[in-house]
Amino acid sequence: MSSHSTPPTAADPFGIHLRHWRQHRRLSQLDLAHEAQVSTRHLSYVETGRAEPSREMVLRLAERLEVPLRERNTLLVAAGYAPMYRQRSLDDPALASARRAVDLVLKGHEPFPALAVDRHWNLVAYNALVPLLMAGAAPELLKPPVNVLRLSLHPDGLASRIANLAQWRAHLLERLQQQIAATGDAALSALHDELAAYPAPNVSHDTPAAGGEFNGVVVPFQFVTPQGVLSFISTTTIFGTPVDVTLQELAVESFFPADAQTAAALAALHEGEKKPA
Repeated sequence: MSSHSTPPTAADPFGIHLRHWRQHRRLSQLDLAHEAQVSTRHLSYVETGRAEPSREMVLRLAERLEVPLRERNTLLVAAGYAPMYRQRSLDDPALASARRAVDLVLKGHEPFPALAVDRHWNLVAYNALVPLLMAGAAPELLKPPVNVLRLSLHPDGLASRIANLAQWRAHLLERLQQQIAATGDAALSALHDELAAYPAPNVSHDTPAAGGEFNGVVVPFQFVTPQGVLSFISTTTIFGTPVDVTLQELAVESFFPADAQTAAALAALHEGEKKPA
């Protein structure tokens, strides 16, 4: 099981939420009071419910504790204030410009694969190369919402086609653990426990990590296809300082060819996809 403290419920008072986040960030009351420029005594009173924080104080503490926007809304409500940050679907007309930007990034990355995921790694959008790589996975894993991590590591998903599965699995689980540490998200903790419980890959059957200029710098993603083993490096793009919950939680994963053979194979796949049937 992953190690994490149980987050408070929406019905808990503000002080319980505040103490949870302070302890989650491994700060003493003295440390947080100094960061937020309040007295330790007042902070203690707020945590124990003997004092009620102002709205400005709630936001200041949330900022110092690096609380995600979704949870900042929870803190505001627990303190008796209205939520501040909007939470909408990416298909909402108000986010049309953001959706266009995401689609442009994904389309512009072709002939290489790129996709957008939400905070729980559910697939939100993708370009033309992604379905070609997902083909062959069990149908139930491809039913919306498609969880990209589950699809990647599930024995009936893409796991059997990942040449360096042990290495890639360790990389994904580490990333997920870092995300849990940052957000305290219980659903992500449950996802981590599920993925970690999948049968461990037989390391002796793994293809050795690709050499070249990227080896030792980034973790490659090596994928077995009819065109041969394709080797990728990946980057993650997030929106900077958004005031919308949906945008803060959106991430674009872009895959780049790690060698010339992969680049040529992807270009050929893309051209074949564009030709009429």
